[in-house]
Amino acid sequence: MKCQKCPKAATLHITEIISDEQVEELHLCEECAQKYLYEPTPKPSSKPASLTEEVEEASVGLMNRECPVCGMKFIDFRNTGRLGCPHDYQEFRDELAQLLENIHGETRHCGKTPRRLPQTKQTQSELAQLRKQLQQAVTREAYEEAARIRDRIRKLEEG
Repeated sequence: MKCQKCPKAATLHITEIISDEQVEELHLCEECAQKYLYEPTPKPSSKPASLTEEVEEASVGLMNRECPVCGMKFIDFRNTGRLGCPHDYQEFRDELAQLLENIHGETRHCGKTPRRLPQTKQTQSELAQLRKQLQQAVTREAYEEAARIRDRIRKLEEG
């Protein structure tokens, strides 16, 4: 496939979502892609010219804003998907919050719980008590009782 801006072969394919119904696909070579990503171009708009200019200036300002510690620019993060240091989270907090909300639906990491982890405190205390009883049964050499307790522990751990 050829680049849409020059006669070279397209190596980068970009899909831009303009609105819910409108999607724009770009097929660009390496050079044109660099120009497209790093040099903002004015797009035709129905907004007044002064408002469009203000939005573009704010966007360019955001993209060129950088972390005072590592020097990482927001545009570098957008292109690589990686931050430079822990201070970047604070520096780009507002933009990252919006991005995380869009991607994950949440801004706080909740994590996952292991399948074998007890679901309630009551189950946890029962497991602790059963383990203690199991240890006592093994010490007394009551192996049949220990096997029953072991089976009960496994049943509680599995769900």
